[in-house]
Amino acid sequence: MRKLVLIFAVFAVAAATNVLAASYSTAAFKKLQALAGDWEGSNDKHQPVKTTFKSIVSNTAVMETLSPSGMEDMVTVDSLDGDGIALVHFCPTNNQPRMRAVPVTEEVKELAFDFHGAGNLPSPNTGHQHHLVIRFEDENHITETWTWRQDGMDMPMIFHLTRKGK
Repeated sequence: MRKLVLIFAVFAVAAATNVLAASYSTAAFKKLQALAGDWEGSNDKHQPVKTTFKSIVSNTAVMETLSPSGMEDMVTVDSLDGDGIALVHFCPTNNQPRMRAVPVTEEVKELAFDFHGAGNLPSPNTGHQHHLVIRFEDENHITETWTWRQDGMDMPMIFHLTRKGK
């Protein structure tokens, strides 16, 4: 009987942990949805950058169209994925990195997305976006740090963005 109670307790704790993690990801996803609209700012080299966030597919995904100075537009789509948030990044280099963030609290100050594979990436040494951190400074200011990886070397690209009209 004691063994049965212990097994039940372990399953109950695991289930509660999954429910909490799912609520954290839901809260984080709502923060992403709240970014809807146009943003502008600069990169770490003081060149202009623009981006637009838009809720799509009955509010089940958030699409960002990022337009850095001197580069082609990049599109990223975020969606809930169980206890986390998954993204697919559509890059002008014709590969599609997949990343995932798992929030650890309901008060999300930043989301750190880690690489989980890519479509159309012939080799891990081929240049691709490998990591993304979105820092929520306040409702009108965010910082995105994209990490480009090529031949095992990482190069961050930092974008400081302000909601347009604020």
